[in-house]
Amino acid sequence: MFEHQARKRFGQNFLVDDQIIHSIVRAIGPKASDNLVEIGPGQGAITSLLLAACPQLQVVELDRDLIPMLRQKFARFPHLRIHEADALAFDFGQLAPAGPLRVVGNLPYNISTPLLFHLLSYEGLIRDMHFMLQKEVVDRMAAEPGSKDYGRLSIMCQYHCEVEFLFEVGPQCFRPAPKVDSAIVRLVPHRQRPWVADDPMLLDILVKTAFQQRRKTLRNALKQWLPDDAVLEQLCIDPRQRPENLDVRDYVNLANYLQSQRPADNAQL
Repeated sequence: MFEHQARKRFGQNFLVDDQIIHSIVRAIGPKASDNLVEIGPGQGAITSLLLAACPQLQVVELDRDLIPMLRQKFARFPHLRIHEADALAFDFGQLAPAGPLRVVGNLPYNISTPLLFHLLSYEGLIRDMHFMLQKEVVDRMAAEPGSKDYGRLSIMCQYHCEVEFLFEVGPQCFRPAPKVDSAIVRLVPHRQRPWVADDPMLLDILVKTAFQQRRKTLRNALKQWLPDDAVLEQLCIDPRQRPENLDVRDYVNLANYLQSQRPADNAQL
């Protein structure tokens, strides 16, 4: 029998609460026909229930010491595929030929934000995503304009997906217990985007720049790009507002204006 010590460098906190595990799987609703991928199966707490519903499950696990345990524990599932890889660098596109991806996982909290942005780059191949994350991160993802949690993560997640906060998970549900509360979030990529950025990368750069100085007014936070108030006023945006007061549509409109002003042969602002 394998004994595995949770590793801090991998951000490992293993879920051990059966009630929460069942609640997560019910929220996911896995089916046999799904192209289901689990990131960070750990010791297989959620994996067991996912496999019972979807025997061709694929998992991505970085910790090589967990691979033998997973292979032994789930040996009776011959169609399970285990990818020994770093999810931050993993090409999820290689799994898409089997159908739209359904991605799930208890994501390591120390890499959750960059991993979310990595996965959003595959949005066209993804049907939905269900993740366990630090509650603070889920609060930021689902935040509305004007709140203290609203920022770059809110805007970019909501630009790409519908974001739904499902339920909280306390520290006592893990071993070892983290020092923070956790939460389950559902992300569903927009099938028809409410607002379309002509250059999504430019949108991200614009949002990142604005929130680097979130306590400044927009006229000051973005003065390197907008030397006067005319453009903001033309877009019905008050230059005296702060970055957290603009919604996703405002940022998309502003990014599209900036894109329209760039020379065709110049990819930089």
